[in-house]
Amino acid sequence: MITPQNVIRHEVIGLLVTVTKASNPSYVGMKGTIIDETKHTLRIQTSSGAKIVPKHRSVFRLTLPQETVVDVEGSALISPPEKRTTMRIHTPRGK
Repeated sequence: MITPQNVIRHEVIGLLVTVTKASNPSYVGMKGTIIDETKHTLRIQTSSGAKIVPKHRSVFRLTLPQETVVDVEGSALISPPEKRTTMRIHTPRGK
């Protein structure tokens, strides 16, 4: 199950997304559905067509299937999608 803690290890295609921060201000506020992903970009289907947004220096607000919303730094998504799904994530233990 996809959760805020493991979202970067999962497939993001099909998730609703809003760009909340980007090096190019014209991307900020863009909303839609992720329809494709490369190592360095997300392709988002918006109401005005498909747009490609670089992951580097961007923050994406993803809506997970259970309606949970999580902000993800684009830099955390930089790697080929097929490798990201198998990488290990370090999560600090509670005290």
